[in-house]
Amino acid sequence: MLKILGKASSINVRKVLWCCDELGLPFVREDWGSGYRATDTAAFLALNPNAMVPVIDDDGFVLWESNSIIRYLASQYGDGAIYPVAARERARVDQWMDWQATELNNAWRYAFMALVRQSPLHRDEREIAASIASWSRHIGILERQLAVTGGYVAGEHFTLADIPIGLSVNRWYATPLPHPDYPAVAEYFERLGAREGFARHGRNGIA
Repeated sequence: MLKILGKASSINVRKVLWCCDELGLPFVREDWGSGYRATDTAAFLALNPNAMVPVIDDDGFVLWESNSIIRYLASQYGDGAIYPVAARERARVDQWMDWQATELNNAWRYAFMALVRQSPLHRDEREIAASIASWSRHIGILERQLAVTGGYVAGEHFTLADIPIGLSVNRWYATPLPHPDYPAVAEYFERLGAREGFARHGRNGIA
């Protein structure tokens, strides 16, 4: 059976858990990370030299990096419904997943660490303001995309891209900062809320 290493509160672990729900894929999960088993041990570093969760072990196949993990799971166990086989359709999904992992994540990191994690290393008011502005600007990019598709980030139907994007939108709403009026994003958030996997692992009170 698939084994997932990582605490359930981690946003990146939650990507994997939600993906498994969408695929109807059984798994066992072990708590690793801050507050649980340490990831800087030799045993864990042999699985992931970055000492980060999540890591999966799928019958001896070990993989890290959350977006790579969910791509693998959808390819290995899915039917193409959430991760298309056709090259152009798949590329559109990958485009938004990569955007989330790079542009969007970099935008919110400082503000989130300051406002939610209360990190003593993130107290520069100018940096906080700049991060909030960048975060809102990037959510504005998503707003325009959703206004075009009328449904989900990569098109009319739910895809793998909506897992990292949906969790990022949840984090945006859960962070105490001014939220511009983005009606398409708000409708998208409600649409995702109807999915059991998102209710369990996304819109569950955890940022």
